[in-house]
Amino acid sequence: MKKIIRAIQFILILISFLYLVNEKSFAQIPNPALVGYWHNWSDPGSPYIQLNAIDPRYNVVEVSFAVPVAGTDYNMQFSPDQVSQATLISQIQAMQGQGKKILISMGGATSPISLDNLNEKNSFISSMISIINTYGFDGIDIDFEGSSVTVSGGTIANPTDSKILNLIDAVKQIMQSYHTSHNKKLLLTMAPETAFVQGGQSSYGSIWGAYLPVINALRDSLDILQVQLYNSGSMYGIDGNIYTQGTADFIIAMTDAVIHGFNTAGGFFNGLPPGKVAIGLPSCSLAAGGGYTDTAVVKDAIDYLRGTGPRPGNYTLSLSGGYPTLRGMMTWSVNWDAVSTCNGAYSYATNYQRIFSTPVVCNPCPKPTNLIATTITASAATLTWTTNQCAVAYQVIYRKTGTTTWTSKNINTNTGFKIITALLPSTAYQWTVRSKCSSSPIVWSAWGAIKTFTTPAMKTESVAIISSMKIYPNPVSQLLFIELHSDEEIKTIEVFNSLGEKVNTVSFPFEESAASINVSELSSGFYFISVYTTSGNIYRKKFVKE
Repeated sequence: MKKIIRAIQFILILISFLYLVNEKSFAQIPNPALVGYWHNWSDPGSPYIQLNAIDPRYNVVEVSFAVPVAGTDYNMQFSPDQVSQATLISQIQAMQGQGKKILISMGGATSPISLDNLNEKNSFISSMISIINTYGFDGIDIDFEGSSVTVSGGTIANPTDSKILNLIDAVKQIMQSYHTSHNKKLLLTMAPETAFVQGGQSSYGSIWGAYLPVINALRDSLDILQVQLYNSGSMYGIDGNIYTQGTADFIIAMTDAVIHGFNTAGGFFNGLPPGKVAIGLPSCSLAAGGGYTDTAVVKDAIDYLRGTGPRPGNYTLSLSGGYPTLRGMMTWSVNWDAVSTCNGAYSYATNYQRIFSTPVVCNPCPKPTNLIATTITASAATLTWTTNQCAVAYQVIYRKTGTTTWTSKNINTNTGFKIITALLPSTAYQWTVRSKCSSSPIVWSAWGAIKTFTTPAMKTESVAIISSMKIYPNPVSQLLFIELHSDEEIKTIEVFNSLGEKVNTVSFPFEESAASINVSELSSGFYFISVYTTSGNIYRKKFVKE
């Protein structure tokens, strides 16, 4: 009899083990993860993108949004806005076939959801299960904002508000139903605003800290917490100091808080493992009301968080060595990241790749090759070279032939060209370039071969054209007007940023001597405009975007 009991116990243990293995094998979200919210609509600023045309670096896509049926705040609905239901389902399946995880995000900034009683909870559960099964989503994302989640009593460990208790139970029931039907785990992510999480340090009530009981109750099922580190203002760090959005310190302090844990008037919030935490930021300055952070600052902050870079500001992590297993990055949104005039197309995805990709070790650091000077005018030249996979930046130097003083220009991306300006006509120049393969520690390659070019003489007619060409207003915030007071006709206008990277091209099918371009989506800073005329001349001027 004892042998039989032991055998039964062994079988039960084995079944439990196989269940856990099965659960984990289906539950794994990509690691590292690049999470992008995808608009189920189109607008002029951030146009619609076909789901299966999303940049492949996004391996977790949050379809935005499932929202309540009009007249309710609990009965959920979702339908494609730009394609048929069958088309979207086919696109979801194609993405899943590539290993991507496609989740449905619930709520959003303009669609409050409130589960106030049993009937509303049950309606929410049944409607969400129907949406998930209809489209074949891999998971759900809780993006409840505004009044959707509020606290009026209880503690983090023992909440008493009905809408919080109903939300927790609803998610558990949805996940259980999914597992029963599909024999795998439903993925779960959350994207609360900072007030709902870290804001609990300064006050526990209303929206302040309101997500904490939900996170705490669902922590075992939660795959990624991706707090919106934007539209936030300032917040307390666990060191008692106040930090402002849009800085490296803010990213580091807010992330350290949700991993380390912190005290609130509703009790202590036990932090999450770093593998359940992603950094949530806007992909573009136009994508949020505040909190956009330059890509270099983002990289510095996350490198420090992961223990791969120095401290970039004043905040010191609570754990020496940081969090190497940090899950990844999230952004609002994929559509904004694709806008070419918003810091360059897919700059957020590119930055994620720089941060989380396994670095290519090159010893020695390879120098650039195939150095060529092109598009040489009386006052400017485009210097090009072949890039290499080890480089993270380049340094160009040039000088007038016969002189000893070099002028240096840095290119802080793996880009194989640089436009140099303010050159003298009828002048010979020497130039070369080298690769930077690491920023910490700094590792440079040898210099490439020294090359020469000579600027042509400036045409008398061109001098007259340039001296009479007007661009206004300068500085400019929206429309920049260009006028050529001559017989020249404008064919194409190109805009370059201060790094020499082209950020916009406008062609004019009806040649005129005057034109205008919209620069409202450009970030503030210095830019160069190149005006190409039908006669083959190229004229450049500098302008300032406010």
